[in-house]
Amino acid sequence: MEITLEKIGEIVGGTVIGDKRVVITGINSLDAASPSEISFFTDRRYEDRLHKTKAGAILISRETRSFEGPQVVVSNPKFAYPKVAAFFALPVPKHPGISDRAAVHKTSQIGKDVSIYPMVNVCEGAEIGDGTTLFPGVFIGERVKIGKRCLIYPGVTILRDCLIGDDVIIHSGTVVGGDGFGFVRDGALSVKIPHIGIVQIDDEVEIGANNCIDRAALGKTWLQKGIKTDNLVHIAHNVVVGENSIIVAQAGISGSCHIGSEVIIGGQVGIIDHVDIGDRAMIGPQSGIAKSIPPGEAVSGSPAIPHRLWLKTSALTARLPDINRRLRDLEKRMEELEKHRDRHTQPDQLGGADGSKKD
Repeated sequence: MEITLEKIGEIVGGTVIGDKRVVITGINSLDAASPSEISFFTDRRYEDRLHKTKAGAILISRETRSFEGPQVVVSNPKFAYPKVAAFFALPVPKHPGISDRAAVHKTSQIGKDVSIYPMVNVCEGAEIGDGTTLFPGVFIGERVKIGKRCLIYPGVTILRDCLIGDDVIIHSGTVVGGDGFGFVRDGALSVKIPHIGIVQIDDEVEIGANNCIDRAALGKTWLQKGIKTDNLVHIAHNVVVGENSIIVAQAGISGSCHIGSEVIIGGQVGIIDHVDIGDRAMIGPQSGIAKSIPPGEAVSGSPAIPHRLWLKTSALTARLPDINRRLRDLEKRMEELEKHRDRHTQPDQLGGADGSKKD
């Protein structure tokens, strides 16, 4: 595919400095770009790479003399980059219609322009919306409803009665609607609690590879509009995650938590059950959350504390051996001072037994 810089400027709402007629055939990093590709510059720490890059043009926030070629000046290159990349991205491949090697139950409802690859299983009463693609190995359980224009990648399992909105992307290996981890102890025995609720995933959600999103014991586990999860995320039964939140890889959210809107949860975070995370809260990587977090709070550490306090305490950690050595030195000096004081405060030096002073 080819596009002129003038057209790129129109796509990103930017101003082209230099020859607008230059033809671009792709987008790449500053280090790897060829003379026919455009690159992007967002971090002043790497300005030296502008002198070395072979890119034919760059996306940048303001004109620079460090790059001699054409420049597309745009207010935010980070936002401009995905728009240009989308132009060059290959379209998602689609199987033409429904494969005769797919198992599609006769009572299921299949919309227009649906692509169903071989080895897909669509069970009784399921509904698949217009323009949705089901890749090989996908299992759609009884009465599952999937909206329009969804991409369900290979090996995804969506179990009975779960609801998937429009424009949802679910990556390979994810299980939606498995039983939550719910048991009651009877002596040494663990008695299973039946999970009869569902999972609801709203519009424009993207789920990473190998996520586990458990069905509710009662009611629903609910991922609201615009949520993005990384790979290897676990969301337990009856969790509610608010709109436009982000959950990074290997995070685990225990049962019945309520996560607000626009929350950012870092990698390897663990959240105990039944806590509330307020809107726009931020949780640093590897944090352990044992209590609720108010809206807008930034926390880190395990157990989590306010992020700025965590930075201060973390900085002290590397100094602990030196602090410990200095403390021991001080203790030794105190002991020596006390011994010295005791030697000079004996009774025979201060006076006799009757209290009279000695010459």
